[in-house]
Amino acid sequence: MYVNITGSQNNKDVYIYQSYRKENGKSSSRIYKKLGKYNDLLAQFSGNEEKMMEWARAEAAKETTLYNQHREQISVTFSQTARIPPEEGRLFNVGYLFLQYLCSELHLDNICRNIRSRHKSSYDFHAIFTDLIYARILSPSSKMSSYSFCHSLLEPPKYSLQNVYRALSVMAQESDYIQEELYRNSNFIHHRNSKILYYDCTNYYFEIEEESGDKKYGKNKEHRPNPIVTMGLFMDADGIPLAFDIFPGNKNEQLTLKPLETKVIRDFDCSEFIFCSDAGLGSVKNRFLNSFGNRSYVITYSLKKMKQEDREFALNPAQFRASGSNKMIDLRTLDETDPEIFNTVYYKEVPLVTADMDETIIVTYSPKYKAYQQKIRGRQVERALKMIQSPGKCRRGKNQNDPSRFIRKTPVTSNGEVADKAVYGLDEERIKEEAMYDGFYAVVTNLEDDPWEIIKINQRRWEIEENFRIMKSDFEARPVYVQRDDRIKAHFLTCYISLLVYRLLEKKLGEGFTCSQILETLRGMNVTLLSKDSGYIPSYKRTKLTDALHRTFKFRTDFEFITKNSMRSIISDTKKAASTKVKI
Repeated sequence: MYVNITGSQNNKDVYIYQSYRKENGKSSSRIYKKLGKYNDLLAQFSGNEEKMMEWARAEAAKETTLYNQHREQISVTFSQTARIPPEEGRLFNVGYLFLQYLCSELHLDNICRNIRSRHKSSYDFHAIFTDLIYARILSPSSKMSSYSFCHSLLEPPKYSLQNVYRALSVMAQESDYIQEELYRNSNFIHHRNSKILYYDCTNYYFEIEEESGDKKYGKNKEHRPNPIVTMGLFMDADGIPLAFDIFPGNKNEQLTLKPLETKVIRDFDCSEFIFCSDAGLGSVKNRFLNSFGNRSYVITYSLKKMKQEDREFALNPAQFRASGSNKMIDLRTLDETDPEIFNTVYYKEVPLVTADMDETIIVTYSPKYKAYQQKIRGRQVERALKMIQSPGKCRRGKNQNDPSRFIRKTPVTSNGEVADKAVYGLDEERIKEEAMYDGFYAVVTNLEDDPWEIIKINQRRWEIEENFRIMKSDFEARPVYVQRDDRIKAHFLTCYISLLVYRLLEKKLGEGFTCSQILETLRGMNVTLLSKDSGYIPSYKRTKLTDALHRTFKFRTDFEFITKNSMRSIISDTKKAASTKVKI
């Protein structure tokens, strides 16, 4: 029910209207209750129309509750001898309705309509596009399995599997346009904070032996001997993905930044921002790129790769400061058993001149981070000792954190000649060398802001790593299951948009639930169709999260019984969420 004001300018009435569905299936509305004359009610609230409307909406909510409480009981008749029709599904997922609501707010229908007009396709491009997003979030798998899963939604596909593969090629061609429009439209859901942009790369391997197209042999982050493709991803300051692209697997990651950043500046109207990334993408050229046009940067800096004199100054325990204090501190004087000191981060600034750029390295020291690193290395040393006891396991792995790096191999000599055997022991010098850096961290920047604010910018870099984790683990971005380069790009486009939709859902829920909680809940929100002509009953547990979802999106699927007409109304409302308010 909702509030409506009708009548001429000087003779208005305030009513509570009720939505209902006619016998022919079309939706309509009717007067449920008259609240009074507009002018009389306005006078009761001293001319404050906002307070009057707030009261009227509260009355509508009360009437809705009373109506539902006194609603006519539903009777459904079953037969012990009638069999269910063959091949007819009775279990349907309704978790996708919340995703459909968000896709409507993102105006994906308009985006798809424009794309369809350019490609003159006969199939429903919008339905395929959104179904691929729902399937990636709710049941990630191959395109064939996704197509099968979508038949468990309340609105099963009316397109063929072949149409899905054709649509993938169109999606790849329109990838830049789709990303640009989604960025603009997402601002109406959650204001995009593009003052700080985070960038990082990851790669995805393919279970093939020969290179093909963009699938090239390159530096695999998982150290697998397979061809890969590289994904570059931009994220805004709130952890919401902003743009992405796919590059050949043999392309140097540092070279992926410029084309994608150029696209963001040109198409997204994001020309003034602080660029933040890790040391692997912080080459001099990339830093120089972000030194113009009101752009700046904060990039992780490797203390181990610094010049010796700069590194000695950076690691010197003197001349550190705590946040908000100008007092110089010698780290050797700290009582790190004190909880306050243990949880404090100290810093110092080191000037750096690189080519024509004046930069500053901000070195931080954290007792808490030091304890963490010592704990991790302690476990690795324990594993190294176990490996020493079994010499056959002492092979050096490719991972930089492999415990075998702490094992020293000493060849055995006999009569001045090197024998086949060797003695293995702990490399104490290597352990001591790594311990030098415990607790220390560094970033390089061309900003002249408060160092602590710069440190906080870099501290949020973990969120882009989490975005990659969600895509790889929760959305199962690989295996990819398609071979052509255009369809591979389209596959990752659906993964990217699924991540965008998920992040916006998190924001709407106030970031009060974990990723696993949200996905597990949405995937388990099923309803059971009792009979073809009756309605549905929920087959999931009502929780704080399901209540939060229904409260946020202003529709409910947790009533004991939902008629087919009511469910059709819910589906319709989620499709027009961007243009009209959903009725309470």
